[in-house]
Amino acid sequence: MNSAAMYPPATAPPANMFNSVPGYEGTVAGGGGYLPPPMPMEPLAPPQPGLAPETWTIPSLEEDVAREAFKSFASSHCCYNNAPAKDGVITKMEPFNTYRYRLETFTESRSTEWSHKPYEGEQADFYTQTAPRPWEVPATPPDLFIDKKQEIRVPYTSSIKDCHTCHASGTMPCEECSGNGHKPCWVCNGAGTKNGENCTTCNGTGKDNCRVCDGRATKPCTTCNGKRQLLTFIQLKVEWTNHVDDHLVQQDSGLNVDDLRSVSGKELFKNNNYLIYPLLGFPSAAIGEASDRLIKEHQSKFAQNSRILQQRQRVELIPITKVNYKWKSDTHVYFVYGNEHKVNADNYPATCCCVVQ
Repeated sequence: MNSAAMYPPATAPPANMFNSVPGYEGTVAGGGGYLPPPMPMEPLAPPQPGLAPETWTIPSLEEDVAREAFKSFASSHCCYNNAPAKDGVITKMEPFNTYRYRLETFTESRSTEWSHKPYEGEQADFYTQTAPRPWEVPATPPDLFIDKKQEIRVPYTSSIKDCHTCHASGTMPCEECSGNGHKPCWVCNGAGTKNGENCTTCNGTGKDNCRVCDGRATKPCTTCNGKRQLLTFIQLKVEWTNHVDDHLVQQDSGLNVDDLRSVSGKELFKNNNYLIYPLLGFPSAAIGEASDRLIKEHQSKFAQNSRILQQRQRVELIPITKVNYKWKSDTHVYFVYGNEHKVNADNYPATCCCVVQ
């Protein structure tokens, strides 16, 4: 008899017992989704930049710095001839410095779900005391603005039940042999004979012991690890997330804005607090507008289903220099940008095809 027929279909354990836990009514079955956070506080008084006018500028890039950055760029590409970077003559350098506003909102969200693990002698504490509500369960947050996830077994929600997968038998039919303990002999394909003689591999039986279950037809249940019982409980999932949005003021240099995401600039202003106000008094109106828009968007997106722990905003002035140069009587362009002096030269004039053997 196929042992698989001895096992009725597995059924998930009922979740209605958890619906009676105060503070968890209707939140556990099916995952429950994210739980509303405590009431938010009001933002603090708006900060003022307090910066001297000269801090809003970046010194012009010197020619030798631009040339060395270009040489390093060419050397880092195996298919680039370094002649344009070495012999090209710089004819014009144009600054296109731009502002970047960055808003970070560090949140904590919580969700609950029914969960279980193999029973290993733990004490079942269901209803021995009142279970703490989801936002009352202690959790250790990471440093500010660092992503982290944590799963916590909610106290006083644990109970013991028979395993719903193996029906407390501790075993399940081996999937490899369909619960038979053997498979057709791989030499004679189950015939028992090969070339008119008994198959020596299976001694004429046509069967080969299943190597996965060693002929036992069953394997330990993967749900309970053979323990036959499960500890069931409400599991709280806590997730700390740093949500980051940038706004780059249009700089009209021709450099792709995506290139600027990987570089740093001169920090003009930074502040963080529980909740922040939009920036005021910056020389670029676009910065104030971006600050106002992004702060409202973050409040709308994150305050309903998570708790805002901290917000941080900063403004950087990113240096961008458009370098015009001549090589072999033709005019070309490259960009040097960021504090890192990264280079963009999409139309580098001396490339070859590299073939890796």
